[in-house]
Amino acid sequence: MNYTTLISPEQLQALMKSGQPLRVFDCSFDLMQPHAGQQQYLAAHIPGAIYADLETALSARHGVPGAHGVLTASGADAPASGGRHPLPNREKFAVWLSGVGMGNEMQAVVYDRNGANYCGRLWWLLKWAGDEKVAVLDGGVLAWLAAGGAINSGEEPAHFQANFLVQPALATLVDADNVSARLGRPDQTLVDARATPRFKGEVEPLDPVAGHIPGALNRPFSQNLTPDGRFKPAEQLKAEFSALLGQRDPASVVHHCGSGVSALPNLIAMEVAGLGRTALYAGSWSDWCSDASRPVAQG
Repeated sequence: MNYTTLISPEQLQALMKSGQPLRVFDCSFDLMQPHAGQQQYLAAHIPGAIYADLETALSARHGVPGAHGVLTASGADAPASGGRHPLPNREKFAVWLSGVGMGNEMQAVVYDRNGANYCGRLWWLLKWAGDEKVAVLDGGVLAWLAAGGAINSGEEPAHFQANFLVQPALATLVDADNVSARLGRPDQTLVDARATPRFKGEVEPLDPVAGHIPGALNRPFSQNLTPDGRFKPAEQLKAEFSALLGQRDPASVVHHCGSGVSALPNLIAMEVAGLGRTALYAGSWSDWCSDASRPVAQG
């Protein structure tokens, strides 16, 4: 059985016992303390889990700032998006997957300690690389512990090199030009996952300009979760997104946030709700506001 959106701790425990080819990834991270996630992993993680660092494995960090602050590089090192956490290109990502022993035939399970904020990036990257067999551990580490799951500490033994091959993309990536060309049109509905004060431009702790893309709707990513950190039931999510979108077509949605990471719980939630797999503007606000010619809204 393949899992493609969420997996419960009990289902993961059964999967681990079944012998089905599997890789588990711990994506815990802290924007303000970039090394804290790996320290948390070393202190306690699901047995066999591989640590996936947001900044070194799940983002491109090659090239130098070019025009409008966009990272520039060539060939295999070229990032696939702008923004503070630019996407690695699919080939570079596949090299990392192969190096940690992830093959196309394996089920992937991703988790974090941050409300699916960071593991959603790896979930989406695998879909974009053409792999449907990836699921988020619903509730993360806390749910795993509550279900009696075992915990390891320290480093895990290295896996043998695999050969992950990029397949046709199963996720839609758009850039600033795509977004700009469709501003105000009914075939694009922008949904911003940042906290409401940042969306309104009342505060801006990370980027040089405060505000949001004109016409965007605001749904902070934390609204997808119950108090125990699990995704809300599908029907509840569907009702909430339907209320947010009104008469807008769910298929027109383009998700974004500050740097393309915390937008993904919204994207996953829409899929859990049965509203389809919608698009991602990975560069997000940090990419948009890097060009002073692009419009900015506040309030």
